[in-house]
Amino acid sequence: MRTLILSACAALALTGAVWAQDMKNPAIENTIQRQIDAFLADDFVTAFDFASPGIQSYFRNPDNFGMMVRQGYPMVWRPDDVQFLELRDVDGRLWQKVLVRDQSGKFHVLDYRMIELDGQWRIDGVQVLPAPNVAA
Repeated sequence: MRTLILSACAALALTGAVWAQDMKNPAIENTIQRQIDAFLADDFVTAFDFASPGIQSYFRNPDNFGMMVRQGYPMVWRPDDVQFLELRDVDGRLWQKVLVRDQSGKFHVLDYRMIELDGQWRIDGVQVLPAPNVAA
């Protein structure tokens, strides 16, 4: 009986691991892509709308937000290519990994922390992760 229970738990764990690897959320990807599209158009007002209230409060206005992105995240401001990687649940928060190739051909992996407010996904933070060794 004990072996049966352990086997069932292992099967559920494996099923959960596969589910986490295959987890996708088109609405989250759409939110991130629309913000990147706004950056490409230098439309910082629209890009600011995709940020969470906490991010908006911190930067206070779209101009401050735009300056931070241009200076701190130039690969997001002017990407050459964007690919969505895995979506993960980490301690109850969703994190979307994104692979960005900048205009010089360098790859960057970014992790977007997402929150849902009133049925809409918002970006609640972005961190740059070490990039994989990927040839252009």
